[in-house]
Amino acid sequence: MARDQRVAEPPVEPPTEARPGASGPQDPPGAPGPRERRRGGMRLTHRLRRDGALILMTLPALALLVVFAYIPIAGNVIAFQFYSPYAGDGFIDSMANSAWTGLENFERLLDDRDFWNAVRNTLMFSSLQLLFYFPVPIALALLINSVLHSKVRAWSQAVLYLPHFFSWVLVITVFQQMFGGAGLVAQLLRDWGLADSFDLMTDPGFFKWLITAQVMWKDAGWGIIVFLAALSTVNQELYESAAVDGAGRWRRMWHVTLPALRPVIALLLVLQVGNMLTVGGEQYLIQRTAVGPGAAEVLDTYVWHRGIEGGDFSYAAAIGIVKGVFSLLLVLTANRVAHAMGEQGVYARR
Repeated sequence: MARDQRVAEPPVEPPTEARPGASGPQDPPGAPGPRERRRGGMRLTHRLRRDGALILMTLPALALLVVFAYIPIAGNVIAFQFYSPYAGDGFIDSMANSAWTGLENFERLLDDRDFWNAVRNTLMFSSLQLLFYFPVPIALALLINSVLHSKVRAWSQAVLYLPHFFSWVLVITVFQQMFGGAGLVAQLLRDWGLADSFDLMTDPGFFKWLITAQVMWKDAGWGIIVFLAALSTVNQELYESAAVDGAGRWRRMWHVTLPALRPVIALLLVLQVGNMLTVGGEQYLIQRTAVGPGAAEVLDTYVWHRGIEGGDFSYAAAIGIVKGVFSLLLVLTANRVAHAMGEQGVYARR
């Protein structure tokens, strides 16, 4: 009878299907469920646990940004007033006691020849820098990346970076010693009998090219850092495969290197277009007297002279608002163009 007995096996339960949106027991705590995985999402609590240290590190920077960038935006209300700093005790009291003028300050812009001259100069300088300065860091990055000897590459980077740490006073002084009326080029031309008077530093017609050359000499070396970082991420096997297929150096650069730089180029190009109305002030303020305000006046210097020197704070604030709005529109337009070309730009398209 014992032989006829069979060992009772536990019944096997059929597998049950998981309910939609429910995580199985194999999922770790805080892991996204099937619905979140399908949507590519992640729970907020899981993100906070994962990125908590990074969020804490960015809090001081965010605090500085809020205090020195976003809170002062509220002061733009003086663009709609006839603001006087002597109307009360402190900025807030003076702003509260200043008379409201509505859109009068913005209407003044339409008939202000000096304002439109500053806009024209700003766009001209920005266009020249976009056309001549922007490709230079890309070319320098490709040139340095093609150098095989590490010491030569490091020495080249150091030499190209150095002018970025010079102040604009020193940069303009160097150009003055080279291209001024008593500079090296003028002395050589006089010694050779080619020209008795040569001074590019005081020539209003040449000023736009002089500004572009100064920007290229000062900041082109610094701009290659981003492109060299992007080139360091390129898989070297792609170059080897292209070489095996018979591609020369130029074809490898065209089909491997430049496609790797394309997202970075698109991002920096969008940011450069967004900054077309912001060309800086110190470089132009130093040289404004030599060439005259007609050639050197830009929006930043115009706001300085009308707001700080002239005391017309409300009008200067109105110019700043117009400049900010048009800069935002330029960024959005350039970013849409980047999306149309298949690039992400500043932010991804949803």
